[in-house]
Amino acid sequence: MLTIGSIEAMQRLGRHLADAALPGDTIALSGDLGTGKSTLARAILNALGFAGEVPSPTFALILPYDPPEVRLPVIHADFYRLDGATELDELGLDAGDPALLIAEWPERVGGLAGPDTLQLRITGSDASDRRIEAQPGANWQARWQQIAGDWS
Repeated sequence: MLTIGSIEAMQRLGRHLADAALPGDTIALSGDLGTGKSTLARAILNALGFAGEVPSPTFALILPYDPPEVRLPVIHADFYRLDGATELDELGLDAGDPALLIAEWPERVGGLAGPDTLQLRITGSDASDRRIEAQPGANWQARWQQIAGDWS
């Protein structure tokens, strides 16, 4: 479990995750409203090179980002308004070239898992006292251990 004590620390975690991310990976962000899911997603996108304002995909559901504006293709998704895996399938996220999927509210579609998925549960709504619990898929194990080791 990581302790995040500031917005700057959340941005630093975003940089670590961006450095470790590969096309085809999923970073699934869970937590209550106001815990920092969007803050972390923005930090990852900024660390991947996106220089503009990162809007929330709450109403659009998915927002794609492609090189050269980012280092690798990214889909930022917010599943809060979805109700189950059937609606997720209708989005067609598996079509096209592999991209990094940053998914907020994965529990709304039954969760996301697999060897290329890093599940992060964020707790605490105070920016000075957030905690992140990770469940890395097999292909994220070593990368997450490196990130967590650097964090200590």
